[in-house]
Amino acid sequence: MNDLADRIMTLRPSCGPVRLVAVDGPAGAGKTTFAGRLGAALGCQVIHSDDFPVPWEEGPGGWFHALESQVLVRLRDGVPGGFRRYDWVRGSYAEQVAVPVAPALVIEGVGTARASIARLLAFTVWVDAPRALRFARVMERDGAELEPRWLEWFAAEEKWFAEDRTRDRADLIVETGQAGWGRAASPRPARGGRRR
Repeated sequence: MNDLADRIMTLRPSCGPVRLVAVDGPAGAGKTTFAGRLGAALGCQVIHSDDFPVPWEEGPGGWFHALESQVLVRLRDGVPGGFRRYDWVRGSYAEQVAVPVAPALVIEGVGTARASIARLLAFTVWVDAPRALRFARVMERDGAELEPRWLEWFAAEEKWFAEDRTRDRADLIVETGQAGWGRAASPRPARGGRRR
């Protein structure tokens, strides 16, 4: 992970003075774990989609405006951002989270590497795993009573990713498996002229 962090820190800032890194992929793939390890290696803050209310009915597209308007647009303009973290247990907003201007920031969750903000991303990681394994993971984590919701979500995110072509834009693809982390695919060459 340190090698990846070193590589990212050689990239040109992408969101104002910040190197914005997105860790995306379907539910249950292992994004949160990967993002946490990468954030630690980078010594930077990690913002999760679960820090925001993500309506089941709206799928991956519905929640992102809060992150974009309260954090990304501000960082792009070189000023600190911030947001109120959503507490899923209480079902209400909790503390205010400050997001300072820093050399790097990791954003993690389904839909964080969406095409609409590709210009703001320095690096994108796609984390994936077989569908059956991913579904088993979310059932173990959240309980069988949410199975109908998760079945709807899996269908919604498959449609989202097909339309957004998120995986196609990834700089690094990481596959996870039953025993834990699998092998990472070879990093793709830098796109366009964003990196120097």
